[in-house]
Amino acid sequence: MQKIMGYVRKACQEFNLIQNGDKVAVGVSGGKDSLVLLSALAGMRRFAEFSYDLATITLDPCFGGRENDYSSVQRLCESLGVEFRLIRTDIGEIVFNIRKEPNPCSLCANLRRGALHDAAKAMGCNKIALGHNKDDVIETFIMNLFREGRIGCFAPKTYLSRKDITMIRPLVFAPEGQVISACNRNNLEVVKSACPVDKTTTRQQTKDFLSEMEHKDKGFKLRIFSALRKSGVDGWGYRE
Repeated sequence: MQKIMGYVRKACQEFNLIQNGDKVAVGVSGGKDSLVLLSALAGMRRFAEFSYDLATITLDPCFGGRENDYSSVQRLCESLGVEFRLIRTDIGEIVFNIRKEPNPCSLCANLRRGALHDAAKAMGCNKIALGHNKDDVIETFIMNLFREGRIGCFAPKTYLSRKDITMIRPLVFAPEGQVISACNRNNLEVVKSACPVDKTTTRQQTKDFLSEMEHKDKGFKLRIFSALRKSGVDGWGYRE
């Protein structure tokens, strides 16, 4: 976890993600990224130059009308001394049964974000940390370029004025391989996704494409990430 904490600390310094006195809600889906992010932020409190509080919010979309088991996430939070809140929602019902979305990911993400924002505010948090890793950054950049014809990505930090809350992504310098390794080494219990379209999305197709290109041309993904940072779009520029 030391290497992951190094990536997180670098992101905090580069993008000014966490300040003294912040209360950060970590959105934990139960996947590897959010579990590793939570563990890293909890561990980093011991030596960070700023003091901050943590809380964990887990949203259950209740896909297929069934509640998922997040007891392993609760146990992790208890071991780390982090407040845990589980919120059951009807997002799965809305997306797949009521709206019958042919491309459900966008609506699902929007509904989850709204519920997460409200829960974080109710818990007295001023920031929400999401577990997007470096590979997620590159994939999003490529999807925006090839499928929407625009240059851009989600930002490492975004202030939402309507909610008066800031979204941060402290894991953006951590390659997915390092996240998987940290998850395995620290015996973190991943909660299997119950999403009906898991592993069949546009993001998965993009991930497969990038993996193939990286295999053919080592450094392909790194050059894309460097280009994004050099462009300076969406808050990705280097510090002066």
